[in-house]
Amino acid sequence: MRAPDPDAPRLPSSPGFWRSPLRGPWFTSVLGLVLLVGITVLFVTGLVSYAAYNPGLSPVNDKTPDRGILGFYLFAWPTDPHWLYRLNQGVHVTLGITLIPVLLAKLWSVVPRLFALPPARSLAHALERISLLLLVGGALFQFVTGVLNIQLDYVFPGSFYPLHFYGAWVFFAAFVAHVLLKMPTALRNLRHLREERNDLVTPRPAEPTFSRRGALWFVGSGSLLLFATTVGQNFDSPLRRTALLAPRGGGDPGSGPNGFQINKTAAYAEIDAAETGEDAWRLAVTGRTGTVRLRRDELLRLPLHSAALPIACVEGWSTSDQWWRGVRLRDLAALVGYDDDPPDVFVESLQRSGAFREAALRANQVADPRSLLALYVNGEELSPDHGHPARIIVPAAPGVLNTKWVARMTFGDL
Repeated sequence: MRAPDPDAPRLPSSPGFWRSPLRGPWFTSVLGLVLLVGITVLFVTGLVSYAAYNPGLSPVNDKTPDRGILGFYLFAWPTDPHWLYRLNQGVHVTLGITLIPVLLAKLWSVVPRLFALPPARSLAHALERISLLLLVGGALFQFVTGVLNIQLDYVFPGSFYPLHFYGAWVFFAAFVAHVLLKMPTALRNLRHLREERNDLVTPRPAEPTFSRRGALWFVGSGSLLLFATTVGQNFDSPLRRTALLAPRGGGDPGSGPNGFQINKTAAYAEIDAAETGEDAWRLAVTGRTGTVRLRRDELLRLPLHSAALPIACVEGWSTSDQWWRGVRLRDLAALVGYDDDPPDVFVESLQRSGAFREAALRANQVADPRSLLALYVNGEELSPDHGHPARIIVPAAPGVLNTKWVARMTFGDL
């Protein structure tokens, strides 16, 4: 047994305390460039996901009402292509999980700098240290809250939406500052592998267990494993069974026309079966000419149309295209006085509590001929869990805006 070295540094701030020979500018720079691309994509897809909710349309869609100038980029969310939100959110969540090993390796590679003394040797060094602290804290916060949301573990204080939204802006601001400060050095390190010497290189290296390239292969293999056990949640096929780390993967959603993934069950939403029966349920449609109340059999006598559309949720899971059949939203608008120019619509569910029991849709979403008040899916009546007696389905919309168990629709400018 090797005797302890009496001259070994005992403080993390000492240059020889961190002894791994893997640490160095080249290793850190490679990981940093991967994160530069990956985190930029995450930030953009995250903002796009927020825009998909049309938060400027109605307070019920807006979970960050105090965003101020941070909402400068918002735009009316389109309905084409119909898989737009499915692609965006699938990339955002799958890429975020895939980058976790890269992020952890990057943090490990620069940990000596977190303890370096003095705290600031110059103004530029002070700015770098501040950006590094914000970067590390922001990265951990964003990735942890994101993973918890994906796993439906809402253990953080407050609502996920504002926490993740404002956290993203703080994190990305620190990320941009850090990139501007370190990019020239990172590029030099990649070009001059043999000349690297800085505070990340330990003066007392331990015996190496594998090479830096081997370490990169190890990190890449971890990312590939997480990708393989997550990406399947975006497909209705045997591939979904491989999504072992996703709450909407691996499990069996059942068979038959209604056998595809759901977010909330009727039991979870506390939907009373007595309210959805043929004798009790009525759809109230309100607009310019007043209110019309329709039984389900009366809806079935209206012109019915079909559309092949997916369900895509903010947690990153989605279904392939399902065949929905029902009444076009623009035809319901015409019943209450909007024959030529359908307006926005405010939709209310029988669900009594919870986020998005009410939702608003823009006029362009109402006007799209594929936007339906669906009564059937894949040739069969909707099951209770899929929204019986009627639900909204709109192309390219986040899943929570496709309201289930619809009770009332109010057309007009919101």
